[in-house]
Amino acid sequence: MTRRSLLHAGIALGTAAAFPPGIAQAGEPAHDVTYVEDFDELWRTLDERYCYFGEKRTDWRAVRQMYRPLAAAAQSSEAFAGIVGRVIGELYDAHTHLNDPAPDAARGPYFDLWVEPNRDSTAFVTSVRDGSPAADAGITPGQSVLAIDGRPIGQIVLDTMPRCLSRPDPAATAFALNVAVSGRRGMPRTLTVRSTPGSEHVVPVRVKQPVTLPNVESRMLAHGIGCIVVRSFADDAVVTAFDAALASFRNAPGLIIDVRQNGGGDTAVARPIMGRFITETMPYARMRRRDGNRLSAAWTETVEPRGPFTYTGKVAVLTTRWSASMAEGFPMGMRGLGRAAIVGTPMMRVGAAVFPLRLDRTGLALQYSAEPVYDVQDKPRWELEPDVPVLMGDDILEAAIRYLRSA
Repeated sequence: MTRRSLLHAGIALGTAAAFPPGIAQAGEPAHDVTYVEDFDELWRTLDERYCYFGEKRTDWRAVRQMYRPLAAAAQSSEAFAGIVGRVIGELYDAHTHLNDPAPDAARGPYFDLWVEPNRDSTAFVTSVRDGSPAADAGITPGQSVLAIDGRPIGQIVLDTMPRCLSRPDPAATAFALNVAVSGRRGMPRTLTVRSTPGSEHVVPVRVKQPVTLPNVESRMLAHGIGCIVVRSFADDAVVTAFDAALASFRNAPGLIIDVRQNGGGDTAVARPIMGRFITETMPYARMRRRDGNRLSAAWTETVEPRGPFTYTGKVAVLTTRWSASMAEGFPMGMRGLGRAAIVGTPMMRVGAAVFPLRLDRTGLALQYSAEPVYDVQDKPRWELEPDVPVLMGDDILEAAIRYLRSA
């Protein structure tokens, strides 16, 4: 099953702060049966296959009651896409999103900041993505975001919050807060930031063109430790490139695999890489999927040994909040195989394999969480914690080197 890679520039949510223009009020007669039929396909598919209803507080039938009349009254495909974005937003799931939202749609959460709610309804910055627009602007962990483009962040969160919760859920609030600080696609933003009590200042965050870097790079570190950076598991060529890098470190006493900026990809790429570190077929994960109103019994995913040699040295896998999807499954799997320690911070916590969905009539494409993933002890991937936790602001690479050099 393909694990869809999250977008390098952030997860496209496809929601807006309010219903897009061109949408008539609920209760008006349908203008185009295409939209309501596609809405029904979307709602029914997620009702039957989405895997996290047990974890959410989403009232899915209330979602249908609220949004179906709006879909029926949509005046354009753009307006309908905006409604679909709102429907998906009711699930507050970073792995469930439109594939190609509007150019000016709200970015998904975790674009370049990871924030947690403060008591005063502002956003406390816990992580900043390396090399991102926010990092370039000087935003640092420990600051609080008070407003975006002059508008209090609490107001933006109220507009972004799911409307169909059966009861309050702190996870939904945190999700909406992270959507709010991400701004809108293709647009700069200004953040009103507080570093210490009473010290507020406005920080312009510009749009930054993404820089294309190789999917695999390697270098030798001090003490003979090898380091392989893997930025994606979405291309089969990554396996060949990893093999070439590993050949250079065959006799290295320790190896670092860096997936800190890896948005995920496919098990068909990650699994052969794991196979370079074992000598027999071994389990690395467990999975489930929907079976009626509950999840099925788990099945076990395995890795087979591969390659001209097995690397037997000590291994550390580096992670941050921007290690996502299969870049969470890979460190989890390496740990489950008994072949690596996870060094860094918690990851993005997108815990399921995704299925694609293309609506039959409009062709609107999206993905949704379908098969939750668990480690070999049956612990959910979205609860995964590092073996060697690194505090915000500390050097993750140095922590890994210290770990590898320890007895």
